[in-house]
Amino acid sequence: MTWLEEALGALDPERLTVATLGSHSALEVCRGAKAHGFGTVVVTQRGRDRTYSHHFAARDGLGCVDEVIALARFRDLLGREAQNRLRERHAVFVPHRSFEVYLDSDYDAIEHAFRVPMFGNRFLLRIEEREMVPNQYDLLDEADIRHPRLFASPDQIDRPVLVKVLEAERGFERAFFIARSPDEFDRVAAERMDAGVFSAEALARATIEEFILGALVNFNYFYSPLTGRLELLGTDARRQTNAAGLATLPGFLHQDALAATPLKYEEAGHVAVTVLESMLEMIFEAGERFVEAAARLYPPGVIGPFALQSIVTPGPPKKSFVVVDVSPRVPGSPGIAATPYSTYLYGRPVPVGDRIAMELRSAIDSGRLQEVLT
Repeated sequence: MTWLEEALGALDPERLTVATLGSHSALEVCRGAKAHGFGTVVVTQRGRDRTYSHHFAARDGLGCVDEVIALARFRDLLGREAQNRLRERHAVFVPHRSFEVYLDSDYDAIEHAFRVPMFGNRFLLRIEEREMVPNQYDLLDEADIRHPRLFASPDQIDRPVLVKVLEAERGFERAFFIARSPDEFDRVAAERMDAGVFSAEALARATIEEFILGALVNFNYFYSPLTGRLELLGTDARRQTNAAGLATLPGFLHQDALAATPLKYEEAGHVAVTVLESMLEMIFEAGERFVEAAARLYPPGVIGPFALQSIVTPGPPKKSFVVVDVSPRVPGSPGIAATPYSTYLYGRPVPVGDRIAMELRSAIDSGRLQEVLT
């Protein structure tokens, strides 16, 4: 018997609790869970719990967080004590990007040492790291979805490229710079290394990809293995620190500003956007091909939410899009319910946390809980 079979055997569906890490989308996950009658637990690090233990604690008919488990370090979640506390609460864990990052992107541990049933496919999470093989580019290729052209070496640069390098200070954040030639790559990289932004070792592992000019739009999907249906929950665009600020500058100031301030794509928030209705079919087709490819490369494939972060490009012959990043889990944008696509399907806005809880409730009612957990 595997540990998952043992855990599922001990899990009482009538007492099921939805748990998640205290960051990123925790409140979104908890609000959806509460709406469908599940208890909620947020696991956080001491000193970072007040948002959940005070401001959004469930009391007096308000809030959505029933319980907070505060650990000395986020990584202690991989320890036996923390996991036992979750399993005693009949917890199902919902992962998001911060869960991966705060566990030091240790996917071997996430897949094998974190022995709490997880909603979604834990084996798909590692495609976020471009150094993994197969990674998100391989998955996009398998799905026949266009992504930016990749350059194996700076010597190959023959057009504007976006260079993505892990920062020295925060190993989970990426530094970015734009280069139009091998010489410009070498010059800007040397300046950034002298400033301590990233190391030579990190630069050697950098991703160099074609710079795509267009409108940023994230397509946020939900795939249900219970129904076999792909849904478009909503569309949004990122607001990213000084990248957003630079866009407000007059053109003649751009070069000076970029020289003085390194380009940053750090998340500041998201805004709801819509797409032209004529694009919906190609958006669904890409999502369906992604689901099919994921089932082949990372069985059991997609379970629940994922996002294709895209840039919409102009025609002729017609508008299309290029996928620049993949989120194989809860997207970081609770505001996607402000777009109308889930309402078109359900008759009301369905946030991603709500949709996860709906899937869990349906799995319990149909005796198919094992099909949505790994």
